[in-house]
Amino acid sequence: MLEGFFVDWPNPPSPETHLRLLINSYKVIIAIDETNNQVVGFITAISDGVLSAYIPLLEVLPAYKNKGVGKELVTRMLQELNDMYMIDVMCDEDLQPYYEKFGMTRSTGMIIRNYNKQSGRG
Repeated sequence: MLEGFFVDWPNPPSPETHLRLLINSYKVIIAIDETNNQVVGFITAISDGVLSAYIPLLEVLPAYKNKGVGKELVTRMLQELNDMYMIDVMCDEDLQPYYEKFGMTRSTGMIIRNYNKQSGRG
C-alpha cells in the first residue's frame, strides 16, 4: 500500500523503510482511496510530546494531487498538534505560500542533508 511515493527523490526510501518511518513517527495521518484500498497520501510529525513538533513529510501520490488530499492531511495534523507551543515545517521557498494558507509564517532555518542516507538504508 506504500508504493509510488517520494517522486523525484534521487534515493527514495523502500516501502519497508517507509513503513518503519511511519511507525516511528509521533503522529501519522494517512489518506486511503477506499475504492482501491491504496494509500494515496500521508503526513508525519515528530515531537518531544511537550512543547514542540516538526512536520518532516507530507506526500501525496501524483495522481491525487490538487484534489484536496494534502490540504486535509495538513489540517488534520495541525489539529492533532494544536496543544503544542511550536509546530515547525521546513520546505522549499516555492512551497511557503502553500503552508501560509494554514496560518504558518515564513522563517529561516538551517539544515544538513546527507543525500547518501536519503533511502534510509545504511
